[in-house]
Amino acid sequence: MGERLGDADLVRAAFREECLRLGEVLATLDPKDLARPTGCVPWTVAELLAHVRTGAGRLIDMLAAPAPNGALVDAAGYFGAAKFTTEVDAARIESARAESARAESARAESARVESARIESARIESARIEAARVGDGRVEGGGERFGSEGTRRGVGLGEDFDRAWRAALAAVETNPPDRVVRTRHGDAMTVTEFLRTRVVEVGVHGLDLAAALDRPPWLTTAASRVIADLLTAGRFLPAELGWDRLTLIAKVTGRMPCSPAEQAALARVGLPLLAFGR
Repeated sequence: MGERLGDADLVRAAFREECLRLGEVLATLDPKDLARPTGCVPWTVAELLAHVRTGAGRLIDMLAAPAPNGALVDAAGYFGAAKFTTEVDAARIESARAESARAESARAESARVESARIESARIESARIEAARVGDGRVEGGGERFGSEGTRRGVGLGEDFDRAWRAALAAVETNPPDRVVRTRHGDAMTVTEFLRTRVVEVGVHGLDLAAALDRPPWLTTAASRVIADLLTAGRFLPAELGWDRLTLIAKVTGRMPCSPAEQAALARVGLPLLAFGR
């Protein structure tokens, strides 16, 4: 874990792979899953997913704005503790709740329109079938609608997929050193900010896996990028014996660290970063 993974292609690949993996998970969720509580209190799974979707798509608007001037901040600086004040955290929580409610309203309306369309088609099919029978021309049953009638309309998976793909497309049309302005007011290169998006999707993926009682699905590429950020390229003490998944879970507070582990981390001087729950 000692190499510095600064290559823009690697960061882009990690973002793509982690988003694809999360999208596969989203396709398997049902309403009961979405209502589950998460360790990111007070969010439910649906609200945490709304937060991840917003974060994954954030670069779209950032790249549409003019490039700012000013001193650059790297990914570690972005996660500085001073950024995540009580006020900022409260706004972040409320924003995800509002986005989740908006998305659910849109899905419900889409489902209502789709249901009306299906019912209209069913009635028309029955009318045509009755006319055939009346004419003595029975040519088989009408169209089947049962499975389509259960469709949920625009789901979380499609919404998330559109957001991260649009963001990645915007990234790929700009040079890696293109500068953007974050919501905290920092100036960052596209590559460094995309590195923070890998962290958001990957680490919150651990939160979602825990809430859904599933094994973690963190991809190899994302784990490399996140572990490198957390260690600042330093090698961990051998006595810890951690793999990347354990390192990420412990340093971000998803798993507890023993006093001995905390002392070992302090000896190598890992940077103190702030990660929301």
